[in-house]
Amino acid sequence: MLATLTSQAALAAPAVMHGWGYGWPGPWFLLFPLFWIVVIGLFIFLGPRRWRRNHAWHQEQGAESVLRERYARGEIDETEYRQRLEVLRSGQK
Repeated sequence: MLATLTSQAALAAPAVMHGWGYGWPGPWFLLFPLFWIVVIGLFIFLGPRRWRRNHAWHQEQGAESVLRERYARGEIDETEYRQRLEVLRSGQK
């Protein structure tokens, strides 16, 4: 009885191919690495662009925010604030 079970198990083992199923999986195994290559490529391509855009925006907003703070503290009056703000905004265009 034990010999029969062992011989049947030995015959069935090559058909399973150690958990890989039957036959070749086809091109599906390429999709996982391809997906990650695309994701990493997008980060490399779009990351610096976004950083430069945000950095430029912060620099532009930085001067105006300093000017607003000086006006709020009373260091400059309204006419000087508007003149300097106009100069800042005309330089951006």
